[in-house]
Amino acid sequence: MKHIIFAVVFVAAMAAIVWSSWRLIKYLQVGKFENRFDDIAKRVGNVLKVAIGQSKLLREPVAGAIHAMIFWGFLVLLAAVIESIVEGLIPGGNIAWLGPIYSVLTVSQDIFCLLVLIGVLWALWRRYVQKVPRLQNDDKAESLDATLILVLIGVIVSLLLVMNSVREAAGYEFDWAVRPVGALLAPLFTDPSTAILIFEITWWIHIITILGFMNYLPFSKHLHVMTSVPNVYFGSLETVNALKPIDFEDEGLEQYGVADIEHFTWKQLLDGMTCTHCGRCTSVCPANITGKVLDPKEIIIQMHERTLDRAPDLIALASSNGNRAEANGETTSGSDERHLIGDFVSSEALWQCTTCMACVQECPVMIEHVPAIVDMRRNLVMMEAEFPAEAQTAFQNMENNFTPWAFSAAERADWAEDLDFVKTMAETGEEEREELDCLFWVGCAGSYDDRYMKVTRAFAELMEMAGVKFRILGSEEKCTGDPARRLGNEYLAQMMIRMNVETLNQYNVRTIVTTCPHCFNTLLNEYPDFGGKYDVIHHTQYVDKLVKAGRIKSISAMQHRVTYHDSCYIGRYNNTYDEPRSTLKHVPGLEVIEMGRNKSRGLCCGAGGGQMYLEETQGKRVNIERTEEALGTGADTIATACPFCMTMINDGVKNKEAEGVVVKDVVEVLLESVKNSESS
Repeated sequence: MKHIIFAVVFVAAMAAIVWSSWRLIKYLQVGKFENRFDDIAKRVGNVLKVAIGQSKLLREPVAGAIHAMIFWGFLVLLAAVIESIVEGLIPGGNIAWLGPIYSVLTVSQDIFCLLVLIGVLWALWRRYVQKVPRLQNDDKAESLDATLILVLIGVIVSLLLVMNSVREAAGYEFDWAVRPVGALLAPLFTDPSTAILIFEITWWIHIITILGFMNYLPFSKHLHVMTSVPNVYFGSLETVNALKPIDFEDEGLEQYGVADIEHFTWKQLLDGMTCTHCGRCTSVCPANITGKVLDPKEIIIQMHERTLDRAPDLIALASSNGNRAEANGETTSGSDERHLIGDFVSSEALWQCTTCMACVQECPVMIEHVPAIVDMRRNLVMMEAEFPAEAQTAFQNMENNFTPWAFSAAERADWAEDLDFVKTMAETGEEEREELDCLFWVGCAGSYDDRYMKVTRAFAELMEMAGVKFRILGSEEKCTGDPARRLGNEYLAQMMIRMNVETLNQYNVRTIVTTCPHCFNTLLNEYPDFGGKYDVIHHTQYVDKLVKAGRIKSISAMQHRVTYHDSCYIGRYNNTYDEPRSTLKHVPGLEVIEMGRNKSRGLCCGAGGGQMYLEETQGKRVNIERTEEALGTGADTIATACPFCMTMINDGVKNKEAEGVVVKDVVEVLLESVKNSESS
């Protein structure tokens, strides 16, 4: 009778799970198609490293260890769950026929039961006793859900230990079974009749708890238990450093950017389902750290909340129409009066993002927050014309002058007026152009900003010293489009991108060197979508290479304490951390001191994502937060490798009235050392 009852319960439970899973798959189908099915080998590799190996979680050692114990424990305990199901369906059923492998499994199960219990108790301690800030939540339902999940996990493994402890006395033990913890507890259960009763009771509670747990997950805030591995598998194969272009030539395209969930891709909707609510993204967000409303975790959660709110109506409408619902706000109940942006996601929060990618870097399940934020900005700019007033000024300047500032193209090469060795491509014959080592892409800040023009000149002088054959575009150079793209004005960005690609291809440019990380990332990772494929090098990489090749010599000692600030767009976006530090270390006597938040954990300066052109009105200024950290190292020089970072850190130093502290680009430090050597 037991086996018949269990068979009915099991079939009913599995049918419910299949129904719940199919419901979620239908929700994903509301989103637009996106090809995430390529390069299976790399995707499996991501699963092994990130999902199974827990590589991102282990970046935070304590929390990572807790989660790893629970996660790996459950993987090992899957065999025990399967065996319990087999026992329920088949009289005397077991998997002991595996022989020695079964011995390994049973030993592992006992050990991991203890590890999972330790992990659960440790997690509860951090949440309720230690009160780790990112685990605290005003949402009582979310807090209760997290506690319930931990308790259920604890119950499942505790019952398994009890079951294994009474098996011998109850006569239910199998050949090849080796249960060290069970053996220790077995003396407590010596009476056969009592052992049988305890086993039957614990077995039923155990298996019902497991089936209930599985059916609860699709409706809980811990849905990620089911979706995290698929989300990692379908995650970006590279760093999320390139925004996807909009095809403005598609005459059937009526919506630019994301106004509601049906404009997201299915993978972005899966991101919403996969959020673990762990708060790692929020804990590293520069805007949130400095008291602003932006909360990356909350944006992803609200995307999912809106999916649950709107998807059923869209599916019903599509069913009644015989096709997928159109993106016009119509649902089965008529007009949907609620909106993703405004009712679920704060537009104010969207405009506070610096696109620094720290949230994406830290997410343990490879959620892609930044592209979703930019997609919603695109809708606000191109469909609703709702954006900060300061952005309008930058847009107008880019439309009229091809730079975010009110300067003319004729002034782009003024920084090199007295440098006879700096010439433009237009001044260079075709044969001579073929012999060039590179094109120096100066960028808007390098061309117009008084402070950063000094960096432009310093880099040009170092290249001249090293015998590098280079040219600039001068008045033919235009903004790469990065500010417009990150601020959501994709149309304006593409206009400038296509004009630049035409110019670069006209001159048959192959190698580009630039002092701006934003230009670097855009030229390297986004221009290929528009026919511009070049070998793009950041100036710190180029100078480091020149020094190592012996082309920059006579470097004299300098007695300074230097701390280096990582630019997000060469760091997290392009994994360039070593070359800037290596360039500094080429200078004898320099003591390079790291800030607490450095390299992939570095804090943004606050200027990315178009923030350079917007007003920061809420909370503490991000650049002040970063400058305070730099000053805390005791360094007398703060080295940067980005025009925006230099501006923000310079402003921070002035604000803190830090006497004796200077902000310099990496190449300025190197050039000073070389010139000191020449003058001595």
